[in-house]
Amino acid sequence: SSGINAEWPLRPGKLFVSLQGETMSKPEVVSRSNFKYMYWSMRQQLVHHSVTGCNMRPGDLLGSGTISGVEDGELGCMLELCWKGTREVKLGESGEVRKFLKDGDNVIMTGYAQGNGYRVGFGRCEGKVLPANKI
Repeated sequence: SSGINAEWPLRPGKLFVSLQGETMSKPEVVSRSNFKYMYWSMRQQLVHHSVTGCNMRPGDLLGSGTISGVEDGELGCMLELCWKGTREVKLGESGEVRKFLKDGDNVIMTGYAQGNGYRVGFGRCEGKVLPANKI
């Protein structure tokens, strides 16, 4: 036995993705998902990454990729949320809609995992969509 528990002690984490257009006063949550919907566990992803000889060191970060749930509000990317451009995603009470991200949009992600009496999160991760450089 390796001494490693078969299951990670954290319960599945939550992920929230918000979008704020340039004319919006506040961001609007467009997706709420949960790590329980991942096909591969982080342990499996780590093994897949390292089995090819890629060394891992303390402090290295691994990204899980898109996390999509089973309900419309749990879809993990704009392509899924807008159903390949065939549906509009309403951005709350602002009246704005999106099928795809626009220049000037802010995308905000927050997330956490939770165990008995504690929560571990990565805080707020925010990025602004900038226009392409003119050639």
